[in-house]
Amino acid sequence: MKDNAVLEMKGIDKVFPGVRALQNVDFTLCEGEIHALMGENGAGKSTLIKVLTGVYVKDGGQIFLKGHDGEVHIKSPQDAQNLGISTVYQEITLCPNLSVAENMFIGRSKSATLNWSQMNKATTEILQSLDIPATATMQLSNCSIAVQQMIAIARAVDMECKVLILDEPTSSLDDNEVAKLFKLMRDLKAKGVGIIFVTHFLDQVYEVCDKITVLRDGQLVGEYEIEKLPRLELVSKMLGKEMDDLSEIKESSGETQAVKDEVPVVEVEGLYSNTGIKPFDFYINKGEVNGFTGLLGSGRSECVRAIFGADRVVGGTVKVNGKEVKIKAPIDAMKNGIGYLPEDRKVDGIIGDLSVRENILLAAQVLKGFLKPYKKSEQYKLAQEYIRMLSIKTASEDTPIKSLSGGNQQKVILARWLLTHPEYLILDEPTRGIDIGTKVDIQKLVLKLAGEGMSVTFISSETDEMLRTCSRLIVMRDLNKVGELSGDDLNQSKIMSTIAGGDK
Repeated sequence: MKDNAVLEMKGIDKVFPGVRALQNVDFTLCEGEIHALMGENGAGKSTLIKVLTGVYVKDGGQIFLKGHDGEVHIKSPQDAQNLGISTVYQEITLCPNLSVAENMFIGRSKSATLNWSQMNKATTEILQSLDIPATATMQLSNCSIAVQQMIAIARAVDMECKVLILDEPTSSLDDNEVAKLFKLMRDLKAKGVGIIFVTHFLDQVYEVCDKITVLRDGQLVGEYEIEKLPRLELVSKMLGKEMDDLSEIKESSGETQAVKDEVPVVEVEGLYSNTGIKPFDFYINKGEVNGFTGLLGSGRSECVRAIFGADRVVGGTVKVNGKEVKIKAPIDAMKNGIGYLPEDRKVDGIIGDLSVRENILLAAQVLKGFLKPYKKSEQYKLAQEYIRMLSIKTASEDTPIKSLSGGNQQKVILARWLLTHPEYLILDEPTRGIDIGTKVDIQKLVLKLAGEGMSVTFISSETDEMLRTCSRLIVMRDLNKVGELSGDDLNQSKIMSTIAGGDK
């Protein structure tokens, strides 16, 4: 091991049935270092962390820790804990009904030898040493989310951790709370603790980290000193697009945009929800295909969920065809001619035990009212029409949707919304996890719908797909709208430079 290394992972492999999640990945963490682990969805970050913390057992490679001769074998989270590896997750795993002191000592063998006075005294000492604004006897639920995060970190540090993993710790915090957390991280760094920081927020990485390791598709892209890796280059490495290889791929044959109306179909001003997105403005014209782009966690989905009323809207206004409307729930959006295909079809889209026919009719039946059900003959006629229109491969209209392939499930959800004849259709990751043939079918359908006058917002993690489909892109970074691109600016290079926000 390097002289100042506290952790070395060498040649780590992890294989799941049909998927090589990690392939020959190296990672080194030094004492007194804050090291960002970066990568897009599916890059392998979570798998690497789970191997390190004993949730998964590695299929190859070696792990070394300072103070241990030879490699260490981590087969369970308890093994990791015993070796001084602690993790604080985005979702706090403490007990809100217990006191701060009880949370500090619960499940620890030495707590059995401590009385209440000793527990409270020991807790007070570590809270003061880390400048955490809480008292030992406070009930945890009375602390803010940020302070609860700090207490979880304090618990890990008090258990003599050498490696502290912070997995998206700032996603639920406001700017002031983030500043307090960063102060604590810097204090721990000064004490020699090695910190692995997993986050999607570029600004935060450049504010608090010393090094960055980038993963992509389960493989190591590289390890970099923070001052030697400009933001634009980081985005390039995460997306796998080299700057000198970029070219325009917009297909002129695909541009079937209708003439824009003077009044936008949908227009929002200063809209924001309870998910942390900053107030944003947005509009879409008749027959336009636009999209939200940005890295995973940038706020793409949160924006469209706010427009549709899927998350609780806190402020801002929404206009449909120039008239202000109140959208407090999805049914309000549906009544105003808005449809929404959600990002996660299995959680928010399909109802697995219902048939293809029932899934297709669901939104239309909600709009009509369940006291006015469609006749069976009408249900079959409509289902057959859309199965044929979208080339959905199913044994029959009564086949349970859960037995269909992912691509055909996606087409069923798309059919559900087309049946409501929306004026504005939001498609969030409509082609994720489906075969290339179905992807092309959906892209062609989007352009066809736009040519017929429907307005469509299209979101995809694949930038190439966005460029083929959209005539205007809203760029998101760290839950903020940071740019809007169209015309000659609609290219890979400009998208990445806008996401990166310049080389500060």
